[in-house]
Amino acid sequence: MLKLSWTMTLRDWRAGELRFLIVALALAVASLSAVQFFSARMGAALERDAHQLLGADLRVNAEAPIDAALRERALHFGLRAADTIELQSMAIAGEGAAAHTRMVALKAVSPGYPLRGKLLLRDGRAASAPAPGTAWVDASLLAQLQLHMGAQIRLGERRFTIAAVIAREPDRGPAALAIAPRVMIAMADLEPSGLLQPGAIAGYSLLLSGDADQQARYTAWFKTAAPKGMDLDTLASSNAATSEALGRAQQFLSLIGLLSAMLASVAVAMAARRFMLRHLDACAMLRCLGMPHARVTTLFALELLLVGLAGSALGVALGYGAHFLLLDWLGTLVGGELAPLSWLPAVRGIAVGVLLLAGFGLPPLLQMRAIPHNRLLRREAAAPRALTLAGAGIGVTAFGALLVWQAGDPLVGALAAAAFGIGLAGFSGVAWAALRCLRWLPAALERGVWRLALADMRRNPGAAIVRVVALALGLMALLLLTVVRGDLLTAWNNTAPSDAPNHAIFNIQPEQRVAIAARLQAHGQPQLYPSSNGRLLALNGKPLSAAGVADERAKRLIERYVDVSSTGQLAVTDTLVQGRWFAPGGGAPELSVSEGTAKALAIKLGDVVTIDFAGQTVSAPVTSVRKIDWRSRRPVFSFILNPVAARGLPASYLAALHVPAQDGAFIDSLTQDYPNLTIIDIGAVLAQFQRVLDQVSAAVQFLFLFTLASGLLVLYITLASSQDERTRQAAVLRALGASRAQLARAQWLEFAVTGALAGLLAAGGATAAGWALARFAFKLEWHFSPVLWLAGLLAGALCALAGGWAGLRAVLNHAPLQSLRTH
Repeated sequence: MLKLSWTMTLRDWRAGELRFLIVALALAVASLSAVQFFSARMGAALERDAHQLLGADLRVNAEAPIDAALRERALHFGLRAADTIELQSMAIAGEGAAAHTRMVALKAVSPGYPLRGKLLLRDGRAASAPAPGTAWVDASLLAQLQLHMGAQIRLGERRFTIAAVIAREPDRGPAALAIAPRVMIAMADLEPSGLLQPGAIAGYSLLLSGDADQQARYTAWFKTAAPKGMDLDTLASSNAATSEALGRAQQFLSLIGLLSAMLASVAVAMAARRFMLRHLDACAMLRCLGMPHARVTTLFALELLLVGLAGSALGVALGYGAHFLLLDWLGTLVGGELAPLSWLPAVRGIAVGVLLLAGFGLPPLLQMRAIPHNRLLRREAAAPRALTLAGAGIGVTAFGALLVWQAGDPLVGALAAAAFGIGLAGFSGVAWAALRCLRWLPAALERGVWRLALADMRRNPGAAIVRVVALALGLMALLLLTVVRGDLLTAWNNTAPSDAPNHAIFNIQPEQRVAIAARLQAHGQPQLYPSSNGRLLALNGKPLSAAGVADERAKRLIERYVDVSSTGQLAVTDTLVQGRWFAPGGGAPELSVSEGTAKALAIKLGDVVTIDFAGQTVSAPVTSVRKIDWRSRRPVFSFILNPVAARGLPASYLAALHVPAQDGAFIDSLTQDYPNLTIIDIGAVLAQFQRVLDQVSAAVQFLFLFTLASGLLVLYITLASSQDERTRQAAVLRALGASRAQLARAQWLEFAVTGALAGLLAAGGATAAGWALARFAFKLEWHFSPVLWLAGLLAGALCALAGGWAGLRAVLNHAPLQSLRTH
């Protein structure tokens, strides 16, 4: 049986009978395998390098200098320790008018850093901490400031000699997400630089390393005795957070792959049905020669298995090649070196292919098995029997299980299945209604070529709906990621006026306020906002604790410092939603809270909030709740005190201003005169965000190309499945006087109508999604885009014309007499 099945498989391959099945399986497996290979390699790399994510075994994080007691207790337990402090600062290269400045991510490290992993320099050395007076930098900083090894840069009040270029930093996040290049100095050089001014935003870390027992003892002590506002990261927690982020990305990409697989499964089912219908003669011959039902079924099942293995192997190969593109686009966002290749995704891919073919290819085989000899010879199909229906149910169930498996969560899988079902039902309903409307076309279109073009769509509405919906799904995804995404980003950028702030200045000290305000007058006299770092202590006299709080934002507000400002006037970018603004000249403390913060902490009007400012406690009732416009690019604060309540609080100042591109020397001059300032180029940050978004969009668009290819394959197979019937119809029409040119025009018109309808459906779906995103996600004003509908119409027509020509190009090449004799 195996030998005979192999012989039949080779014969069918030479005859071109298997190409539909193999291509459909290859597309389904390729879309899923690409994601599986990418996720497996990145996940293995994270697991391999887990000990380097912290640069230690344990890491204590804080927003203020870490209490010496934590270090002493760690040393008492036998742990090794090292310190790091990170902050944003300005690096200055050159003197006078020739000076250039750049914002850098400054990191001061103590001797012994890192405790785990390796800090690699570009010359191949594994190093610890820079020598005093020297700095190690990213290569990008050398290019931006046009520096060379041995050159000097100024950080605050100190000058540093560039001694090395950093190649790899173990505990740093992905470089693609960094908004500023790294500069690393010795811990002893940080205080003399004068950068740690009061109010400076810095991150403090205590790195610890030791054996498992030492780590466990310190972790247990930390949970009970550590001061408020400090976090303890372990290898497990850090790896879990990174793995969760990667898992969510994999889940999203897998669902995209499943959309392709779903359409490819439709193609598999149609191709399997076509394959069986074209083998009725062979089946009848074998049955007439005495081969039992079971052996005939086994023979064709073995052939399907061989086809499934071949198609799945091809899909795995395509997915393996495709995952390199995903690594190129998304690998830099995850960080780390690649792990060795695992063959598990290949095994999964082949299993998925065989499962899909078994689920969607066996029902036609079981249906053919139940047909009697004489009906086989007459090519008559019988009504589906219970076994056939059970096979189809198994196929649907198998695909549902595959959906849940790929999603990684039963609830997410069920929601995805529901979304797919609703989308398919909606598109199918609209396509059915559009086909029904064809009956009401004007009489002028019911003649000649138009009548021929629409005849098949009316006779076989089911096949026409399948073609339209399959093509529309793939096009909608691509339109959403191209035209709609571009429109949303343009609308978001347009929300800010042309003179909106493009630079933010932090860490302005009280003694510098007047002088800097005078310097800023040339750029619109921007307001200087006081900012004080405080900790939330109590609400209505009840101490606030993050224990048992589920909301992540509420946890951060309770555990970390909050920025509190003070003003007597409501900002033009804020809108009161509850309460009243501060009374002019009021003598009692008052507090205004942003709407999101009030919701997270369940704060209501009249509640008394207690905030600690470096030992100075302020309690004030909430008299107003504000809605903040985060798109204004101006400083916004969750908490604002009235001037009476803020009197005497330690504060630094910040400002936002618009600096024209041709006036870049102003920022360089300001940084030279006030080296403690941190100036963030908002435009550069937004450009970095745009680059990351483009990378992610490119990867998602690439996966959706599999979806479009699957849709085109469905279109192609539905047309090819009717090729024999269309050939006979063309021969009859030719015999009745229709010319070859008329029939060709009719075919092209049918393809154009199919594609145009699919394109309009895709544009409608993308428009609805764009409206929902603009209205509910981005809070933007939505505008109708005729470009989207035109793009959908043209793209759908072109895709359908290409697929239709490929599927039916041989119909008109048959001589009418030969076709009539054959049929």
